[in-house]
Amino acid sequence: MAEFESDVPKIPDYTLLEKQFLISNGASNASTLVDEILAAVKENNMAPYYKYLTTELPQHFKLDKLLLASIKSVNEEKILALKKDVQEAESEEETEIDLVGSYTKLAEYYTEIIDRQNATTTYNKLLGFTQSTGSKIDILLTLARLDFFFNDFVAVSKTLNEVETWIEKGGDWERRNRTKTYRGIYHLATRNFSEAAKLLIDSLATFTSTELCSYDQIAQYAIIAGVFSLDRVDLKSKIVDSPEILSIYSSAKHLEPLVSLTNSLYTCQYNYFFQYLLETYDELLLTNKYLKIHANYFMREMRCKAYAQLLESYKSLSLKSMARNFSVSEEFLDADLCKFIPNNKLNCYIDKVNGIIETNRPDNKNSQYHQLIKQGDGLLTKLQKYGAAVKLSGAERVA
Repeated sequence: MAEFESDVPKIPDYTLLEKQFLISNGASNASTLVDEILAAVKENNMAPYYKYLTTELPQHFKLDKLLLASIKSVNEEKILALKKDVQEAESEEETEIDLVGSYTKLAEYYTEIIDRQNATTTYNKLLGFTQSTGSKIDILLTLARLDFFFNDFVAVSKTLNEVETWIEKGGDWERRNRTKTYRGIYHLATRNFSEAAKLLIDSLATFTSTELCSYDQIAQYAIIAGVFSLDRVDLKSKIVDSPEILSIYSSAKHLEPLVSLTNSLYTCQYNYFFQYLLETYDELLLTNKYLKIHANYFMREMRCKAYAQLLESYKSLSLKSMARNFSVSEEFLDADLCKFIPNNKLNCYIDKVNGIIETNRPDNKNSQYHQLIKQGDGLLTKLQKYGAAVKLSGAERVA
């Protein structure tokens, strides 16, 4: 898929956030990335962001008072002019369009220089007198991007809940699709991979949110959430055979370990599973601002998922045979399985005397029986509540 370019302004600049993340995590080219950020700070006179960097990453960004004073004076001059336009629009009783336009330019400038506090205050004022539902949604999504930029996921959730309220009141399809992407990334960043998979996979066919991430990134997020949470049937239809994902293979070579990991799991070719898992961990999880914090969790749960999938096909299996399947030593596999078995993550036990793994899957019929009883109890409760509500007489009750 050719890269779509949204008309939505790319503010704040997420390329700066990605470089900042890599610097903070000890990237080998950190000095180059520092120079690139400083060049952007100087070119765009980003005094608030520069000051933020000197406090967040002081070992990389030493405070240059002369530089700060120079770019700050440019900011102050520009803000003064924009505030003058706002005051004129207010005092001359201009139309709503003029007033919204003046406030929008001021809010966007604060966002460009990454002055979160003033941007948020100005956007909230703008929300107060903006009548258009679409405009309100655009403002809230910009606030969500600011929240994402500073990893404030509590604020992201609150803002996206407000967006959902306005979406229900009349958001168009383009804004609905953008909101779906934002929500999907939020769920991914907060480790709700199941919900993230639903939203991000749906986003692939309608993606327009280039102000938040690239198409390759949304594909990466969709695959990661999908391979983690989907069963084999859905994994094939929604990821392995997805036309949107298949279309990026030639242009997104960096996703090859993740694609190989997915195919390895789906086709039950476990001999290279650990190789692809480690490559995904090193190249795509540790280097991503949303995924690094979940990298170890992803690694652990994917091992468990692969073990469980293999064991589903057997009543018993030798430790030696299973180790050979995964191309690992028996000692490693024994120790790794023992991390999951006590927590009932794997329905099996190890007979260490004979070197056998015995599966003890729950009885499906017994499980279905208990589920039927539970549903029956729920139905009886509903009937009782219904009877009380309509005050059925004794003669009308069913014997």
